[in-house]
Amino acid sequence: MSYKSIAIMAQDRNLLTRIMACAAQENKPQPQQWVQRFNWKLAASPGWDAAWDSAVASGIHDPGNDESVITDGMILAAVQSVTAPFQGG
Repeated sequence: MSYKSIAIMAQDRNLLTRIMACAAQENKPQPQQWVQRFNWKLAASPGWDAAWDSAVASGIHDPGNDESVITDGMILAAVQSVTAPFQGG
């Protein structure tokens, strides 16, 4: 697991925009705000850091916008896995 990769993904505009599109399609309330609340949990999804690190090592310059790195299926699974309400602190 790469904490650096998770931190980068949690702030990657292109990846977050793709996640917002999924959240909207999954009828999450206020998709942009929903993703902002859960961006760290989503970025820490199993396998995402390895996929990201592999893409960067392969020379992919914008892995958040590349559907072969974090696939739509991976995004959908992560969005669907967030079922508990946000318990902000």
